[in-house]
Amino acid sequence: MTQFREIIKEPDDGVCCMYILQCVDGSLYTGWTNHFQERLKAHNSGRGAKYTKGRGPVRCVHVETFATKEEAMSREFAVKHLTRAEKEKLILGALRDSHIKGKNGKEGFPK
Repeated sequence: MTQFREIIKEPDDGVCCMYILQCVDGSLYTGWTNHFQERLKAHNSGRGAKYTKGRGPVRCVHVETFATKEEAMSREFAVKHLTRAEKEKLILGALRDSHIKGKNGKEGFPK
């Protein structure tokens, strides 16, 4: 199981972001929020999402910020369609946005 470094700088409250969490079992969870600290606490208390409940504590291993919630949600959708290997590359910074292909083989983000 690959262990990723936890992010150090969390987005400010009110900033829309897409995030990837690593659960205690090594699985990855992708979400979006505009209240990052509150959402992370919810995930760690078992109230964040059905998937992360019972898989805590979780650590944030990747975060991207956006100007609008629509952009964050679109990015979340695209990242959720990546393979595990592609998500790992994204987390490690080796995958550039213009080269992302989802499981369906399509490039880029949904319109």
